Amino acid sequence: MVVGLTGGIASGKSTVARMFAEEGAYIIDLDELSRLVVEPHKPAWRDIVSYFGDEILTEERTLDRDRLGSVVFADPAKRRKLEGIVHPRILEAYGKKLHRILEKNRQAVVIADVPLLMEVEMEGSFEKVIVVYIPAESQMKRIVQRDGLSEKGARDRLKAQMPIDEKARRGDFIIDNSGTLEETRRQVKEIYEKLKMLEVENGSSERC
Repeated sequence: MVVGLTGGIASGKSTVARMFAEEGAYIIDLDELSRLVVEPHKPAWRDIVSYFGDEILTEERTLDRDRLGSVVFADPAKRRKLEGIVHPRILEAYGKKLHRILEKNRQAVVIADVPLLMEVEMEGSFEKVIVVYIPAESQMKRIVQRDGLSEKGARDRLKAQMPIDEKARRGDFIIDNSGTLEETRRQVKEIYEKLKMLEVENGSSERC
């Protein structure tokens, strides 16, 4: 079973993904893949530098994610250009990793952590979608505190994503991550048990 995990910026998806991994799920982190595909001198890196220029590079010639982010989050056209360069490479890497997991274990529960799952219309790629939810005002506070951004910078990042309430309406499962870690873990355990049951039912149906 392949499940999508998403949420808004600063909603705590990485924490939730780790909890699912502790329960036994296989995790594919598309943020991690996004960093791998833009390593220096890879095709995506070359395309980004060609379009945005050397000023978005560090002294070590890696992408300066903060500088690049400040450019693309303030300009929707540039953000779309960056997404057009990076997203196809991420999806290719994701497909290869998913294939390797399912080759080893056809009954695996695979959870793909996809920050922009709904924005790039990937819902059809998954049997179920889990949304990690916190109220929008909490997102603002977390972004400012975590990333050291101004309120305007935080708002720009929020505007670049689908509103968290809309994501929650479209999800199959919702994890409210605005409480304690223990409360979040309880929700993760409940959902993982349901996913395992669904996988067993799906496997039985395929054998019939």
